[in-house]
Amino acid sequence: QVQLVESGGGLVQAGGSLRLSCAASGNIFKINAMGWYRQAPGKQRELVATITSDGRTDYVDSVNGRFTISRDNAKNTVYLQMNSLKPEDTAVYYCNAEVFTGVARDLLYSTYWGQGTQVTVSS
Repeated sequence: QVQLVESGGGLVQAGGSLRLSCAASGNIFKINAMGWYRQAPGKQRELVATITSDGRTDYVDSVNGRFTISRDNAKNTVYLQMNSLKPEDTAVYYCNAEVFTGVARDLLYSTYWGQGTQVTVSS
């Protein structure tokens, strides 16, 4: 079993910055892609950013140039640096990881989610 624990959310004024962290723990053999999603009230969950195990990144257009995703493979941790925040960035942010668990000859591939962290941007 794998747990993803997020931290770093909070309340910030428009134009401010926040840094989210998500640490994975458990019976981890390898983590492939990691990502951040968000869900605003009354809206569907949307993909914000992803990063592969070798560092390739991708962003939704609305955050491109303002948000930066990164990861520390040694710590099984993914980060989301959010700059120039806007009120429309207000949402619950969830981290996601594609994880191989178990041992080399008996691996199981699953997707895991964090519990979510609230980000609120005031105007």
